[in-house]
Amino acid sequence: MEQLIVNSLGREKRYALLNKGVLEKLVIEQPAMQSMVGNIYFGTVEKVLPGMNAAFIDIGLEKNGFLHRDKLPSFLAKKEDKNISSYVHQGEKLLVQVEKDPTGNKGPRLTGIIELNGEFLVYMPKGRQVAVSKKIENSEVREQWRQFGNQVKNEEEGFLFRTNCVERTEDEASRELLRLREKYEQLLTFAKGMKRTGLLYEKNSFLAEVTAIMKQMKTGAVVVDQLEWKKELSLLNPNPEIEVVYHQAKENIFSTYRVEHEIERALNSVVPLENGAYLIFDEAEALTIIDVNTGKFSGKQLLQDTVLKTNELAAEEIARQIRIRDLAGIILIDFIDMVDSKAREQVKRKMENALKKDERRTRVVGFTPLGILQLTRMKTKVSISESLMTSCNTCEGLGKVLSPATVAYQMERELLEQRGRDEEAILIEATAVVRDAFAGESNMHQKTLEEIIGMKIFFTIEEAPKPYYLIRQLGGLRDIEQETN
Repeated sequence: MEQLIVNSLGREKRYALLNKGVLEKLVIEQPAMQSMVGNIYFGTVEKVLPGMNAAFIDIGLEKNGFLHRDKLPSFLAKKEDKNISSYVHQGEKLLVQVEKDPTGNKGPRLTGIIELNGEFLVYMPKGRQVAVSKKIENSEVREQWRQFGNQVKNEEEGFLFRTNCVERTEDEASRELLRLREKYEQLLTFAKGMKRTGLLYEKNSFLAEVTAIMKQMKTGAVVVDQLEWKKELSLLNPNPEIEVVYHQAKENIFSTYRVEHEIERALNSVVPLENGAYLIFDEAEALTIIDVNTGKFSGKQLLQDTVLKTNELAAEEIARQIRIRDLAGIILIDFIDMVDSKAREQVKRKMENALKKDERRTRVVGFTPLGILQLTRMKTKVSISESLMTSCNTCEGLGKVLSPATVAYQMERELLEQRGRDEEAILIEATAVVRDAFAGESNMHQKTLEEIIGMKIFFTIEEAPKPYYLIRQLGGLRDIEQETN
C-alpha cells in the first residue's frame, strides 16, 4: 500500500511517498529554496552573446537568467541557423519561463517557449508542434490525439497531450484548451501593465507535485497535518480508492511515519546494505561518486556470484537513494569488481529497471574500461544535501582541516622570516595541539628556533574548533612577559 505523507505545518513544506513502508520519494521545500521552475517572468534582454548563441535576461532577480537561441519563439518560427543577434536584441522585452533553478554561481536557465500545464495537456502558445506522451502505448490513440491537436491549434500554438488524456474526450480537452488560452491572454495583459521586469506568474509547485502524485496512486492514503489541506486535497482527489487522512497527533507527522530517520540517512555519506555491504556517497559540484564496499564480505573468500548479488542489491538501493537525495548531473558508480562482462551487463540492466520509477530523465551510459558505471540525471533543482546543509565554517566544505603538525610547520616558516629583527620577543596565540607540535619534546625545537631567530617565543593558548596560530605581537622582552602574565 502506498502512503503519501504531507508535512505542511510550518514554513518548510515536505512530503514523502512510502511504498509498503519503504521511502520512495522525498521532497523538502524551504521558503528560500523554493523551486522557480515553471515561474513566468517579464524580462529584459540585458546582454546578447553571439559566441554562445545565448543571451542573459534580467528578470528582476539577483542573477540574470540564461536563454539559448533555440528556446526563442522567433527562432522556432523560422528555424534558420542564424546567430542569436538575428532573433533578439539588447533591451528587448519578452516573457520567459524558468526551466532550471539557479545553482552555485549560475542564474536560472530560461525558455521563451511558455508552457501552461493543464490536467490533460500542456499548452504552448508559441510551441508550433503537437506531441503526444510516449507512455501512451497504443499508436492509434496517439495518432488520434495528434490529429485532434493539429485541427484545433493555430499556426503558432503547440500542445503536449498527457498520458491521462486517454481517459478523456476531445470535448473535455477542448474546454481545458480554452481555459489555458484565456489564462495566457491574462498573462499578456498583466505584462503590458508592468513597468519593470519581475515575476508574472508563480507556480505553486508543492501543491502541484502533491496533487500529481495523488493522481498516480492506485490505492492507499494521503496523510496530512492540516485540516485545510485535507479539505483541499479531498476536493482534488480523483480516485475513490485513495483516502485523505488528517494526522491529529502532537508528534510531527514525519516522526510518526519514520521519515525523519530516512532524512538523516539521506544526509549521511554512508548507507548500509542489508547483507553487510555499504555505499559511500561523495557529492561534488560537477558530479557525484558512489562507491560500493563489500563490508563484512571483503576478503579472498568473496565469490563472483556473491559479488553479483551484492552489486545488484547495491544497484536497487542506489537508484532509490538517487531519487530520495535528488542527485543529478553526472553520477559515477564504482561497483565491486566483476570479471565477467555478462555480470556487468546484468548489473547495468538492474540499474536501468530500478531507475524506471524515476520521473526525472535519466540515462545509463555504461561501464568504463575501469569498471565504473556512468549515468546522467536531468537537474532541475538542488539536491537534498544542498538544500538542507551548508559548508562547515571550520573546514569550509572540505570535510578535513590541516593537522596540528602542518600548522606548526607553517608557523615555523613564518618565524624564520623574522630573523635579524631588533625585537627581543614574540607573542603567539595558538591552540595547545599546535604549540605542542611546534615546541617538540622538552621544548627542544622551540629553544633551537629561538636561537636561530634571536627572539624569545611566548604563547597564549586558546581553544578553537581547528588547529591554528596567530602572531600577536613583537616587542621588548619585558613588554611581552607582561602580556602573558
